[in-house]
Amino acid sequence: MNGLTIAVPRGALFGDALGLLDALGVDTREVRTNDRKLVFADLGVITMRPSDVPSYVEHGSADVGITGKDVLSEQSDRDVYELLDLGFGGCRMIVAATAGSDPLGESLRRLGRVRIATKYPRIAARHFAETGRQAEIVEVKGSVEIAPLTGLADAIVDLTATGRTLTENNLEERETIFESSARLVANPVAHRLKVREIDELVAQIRALGDGR
Repeated sequence: MNGLTIAVPRGALFGDALGLLDALGVDTREVRTNDRKLVFADLGVITMRPSDVPSYVEHGSADVGITGKDVLSEQSDRDVYELLDLGFGGCRMIVAATAGSDPLGESLRRLGRVRIATKYPRIAARHFAETGRQAEIVEVKGSVEIAPLTGLADAIVDLTATGRTLTENNLEERETIFESSARLVANPVAHRLKVREIDELVAQIRALGDGR
């Protein structure tokens, strides 16, 4: 990593993130085969939950990191520089509700507000405020799709890629909030002190994209 430390997200982005590092000349075999070890100091790699990447980058435990646009939007108060759209991990942040009905419209007409279940409370609150609708946000940690089925909420705000999980739970997409993908972020201090190394990294990643 040319003297840089990078925070790599485990989970959905893990394979593509390691594939990018392989293409940059980093040997990620140890990272791929060791689920318990999180810090690979000799490689300049730290692995963690995607939602933790902005914290580690902001506080300088990593110079750069990879995480989703969804995480950055939810944690918009984090002091990190978004450098590059990496072009993988594509999905959409959406509003979804029970298929074949209009629970959002019905709640607005009857109560003047809607109830939204989500793992992304800030994104959801911001979206409904910007679209002029009063919303009660219910934060959930598990499978958000069950919220409309159990009467907890009128609709959900969540990520979707294929829409398959929505269909399986009799939900359908009603609104797209934004498109999300993996992004490269940097610590502001590292971006000043290691500007050459970070600029070289960005140039190498862009060159890989141009060559595909």
